[in-house]
Amino acid sequence: MKQTAAILLMAILAAVFPQVVAQSQTHQTAAYLGFDRNDYPGDGNLRAIRRTFSYAGFWLNNPPGAKSNSWQGKRPALESAGFGFLVLFNGRFYKDLKNVSRAEALGKSDAAAAVQAARREGFPVRTIIFLDQEEGGRLLPEQKVYLFAWVDSVTAAGFRAGVYCSGIAAQEAGGSVITAEDIRENAGGREIVYWVTNDACPPSPGCTFPQKPLSPAESGVGFAEVWQFAQSPRRSDFAAACRNYSRDGNCYTPGTDPAQGLHLDLNTATSPDPSHASRRQAVGN
Repeated sequence: MKQTAAILLMAILAAVFPQVVAQSQTHQTAAYLGFDRNDYPGDGNLRAIRRTFSYAGFWLNNPPGAKSNSWQGKRPALESAGFGFLVLFNGRFYKDLKNVSRAEALGKSDAAAAVQAARREGFPVRTIIFLDQEEGGRLLPEQKVYLFAWVDSVTAAGFRAGVYCSGIAAQEAGGSVITAEDIRENAGGREIVYWVTNDACPPSPGCTFPQKPLSPAESGVGFAEVWQFAQSPRRSDFAAACRNYSRDGNCYTPGTDPAQGLHLDLNTATSPDPSHASRRQAVGN
């Protein structure tokens, strides 16, 4: 009877105060802490890092500005240590796209490279691969063609598509635009999983490692499934109000010697395996 009464009460509240109930449910949703960084942290550090984090970002190609990929071949070590995954592919800058025709061709070829790398690393089908869209603001036509060609090709190959993009409002003539919302509004019904970055304090808690992480929806993008809330080094143009980074501006891994330089970016997600890329979980399903 008590359970029935509670259900009835929630139904009444949902009818009278739908926004309050929605916010309550958002805050009750479990969230999980994870990290990403351009360089693999080293096999010897995985046990210490795993005490804090549920999942790790995993690059399929060279990270931004890098000439090699130190994550290559490291999926078994990470999975053995108990990590879930954020599988990530470094996309193109606008200057590389040139025109719509070239953008579409690059989107398809980059998707093929991403899928090939995911298979080579042993990630199962239906793994979500996030395309790293570094440039924020409203996407230009060439950028949209590239992104959606990539999404369509990844999906056609049996994987799922996600995008890492800005969740911060960028000013433009007559107002502002959030990249994640711009992509979603132009996606034409495509299924895309959103990993947004917003390291401004607030809403970000800065370089903190809460036992109960905030929900990705609290990033300001309600449909986000992953939220990167801190970057290393701290970005002075966005995160100047964040006062809890190290003196050098970086965010360091708890339980490791700072002299190792294991600075990282922090994320919160709705799943301990945001890319659903663990083969153990795939077998269990």
